[in-house]
Parts: sequence; C-alpha cells; structure tokens
Amino acid sequence: MMSTVNINNTKRIAFVVHEDKKSELIEWSYFNKDLLMQHEITAPGNAANILEGTLNKTINRLPGGTEDGFAPLGSLIAEGKIDIVIFFWNTNETQMQKNGIKTLLRTALANNVIVACNKITAAFILTSSLMNKEKPEATSSYSNLVEENGKSPRIKVA
Repeated sequence: MMSTVNINNTKRIAFVVHEDKKSELIEWSYFNKDLLMQHEITAPGNAANILEGTLNKTINRLPGGTEDGFAPLGSLIAEGKIDIVIFFWNTNETQMQKNGIKTLLRTALANNVIVACNKITAAFILTSSLMNKEKPEATSSYSNLVEENGKSPRIKVA
C-alpha cells in the first residue's frame, strides 16, 4: 500500500517572477486574490512587493532579487517547506541557464513539489479539487512504487 502524507489545506506557494513579467503577475494575482489569500506565499524581491500590494497580506520575503532568491528558495524546497512553485518567466533558454531556473526546477521535481510554468497551469492547480487531498509520499524510485503496489504505479485520489 502506498503511504500518503497530508499537505495542509493552507499551501505554501512560492513565486518566481522575471522582471518582464511583473505586469502579468499584478493582473493574475489580483484576479486570483480570493484563492491566494488562503495560502502562505513566498517570493523574492519585487515579486514579494507586488504580491503584498495586490493581495494586501504579508508575504514571506526571500533575500535579494529574483536571481538571488533562487538559492534560498531551493533550500526551502529541499527542506519540504514549499508545496507549490509558480513561475512567471521569460522562456529564453540563455536567460534560463544564466539565472539558475533549471537548477530550481530540478530541485522542485526531485522533491515532489508541484510546479506551474504558466498562468493557466497555475489556475488549474489552485482550482483543483485535489488541493485539499492527501498526496502520495515521495518514493525513491519507480521500482519501489511497483514493489509497493504490485504493478504499475497508480495514485488513488478518492
């Protein structure tokens, strides 16, 4: 039987926002204010300022700007203190490599953190009926999942 771990109803959501996506964050966070208000929000630099102003609530601020906030955010993810990461980013490959986005994505994926790489995915996540459900505990390998379930892994959501 697959073990589960309960993620609280209040999710710990981190935002990563590139400078050229600030206006999108303002519009999106205002539109989704009611959904975001019930969760704990973490963001670096200007993104924290924007979210604090738009949501009118205290935001957990990471030190530095977007690029400087990657290391502290990566640490929070590795420590299990972030449930969801939402990116508002410029998908330019050179910029992604330069500023550590790939490393941050790897850290999130390795720690079974939910990741939204665009506004529509973020909206689906925030409005999902699964937001208040238990999620499978991270398992170290595919073979462990098969061994636990006796066949190909399936997640029971009911």
